[in-house]
Amino acid sequence: MNAWIVVACVLLPCGAGPCVWRASRGEPGQRLAGTALLAVVAEAVFLLAARGLHRTSYVDVALVLAVLAPAGTLVFARCLSGVGGRPRSEERS
Repeated sequence: MNAWIVVACVLLPCGAGPCVWRASRGEPGQRLAGTALLAVVAEAVFLLAARGLHRTSYVDVALVLAVLAPAGTLVFARCLSGVGGRPRSEERS
């Protein structure tokens, strides 16, 4: 076990734990922020694991996640804004 793996093992519960907690509780906007931050933490863990385990395939996973995570965040933000671009509060009134 080297320093890269140790940092990844520390970052996983310390970084992902609060993100999962934020993504599961609170307002929808706060949940969205939690999921977006969780993607960043996951990318960092994959990069640290790739470096620590000398496996370049984990870098590919991190790069794909870095490309797809912002797109997923945009889709969720679109869903939160409501249908047709109107906020949900306007739909009810």
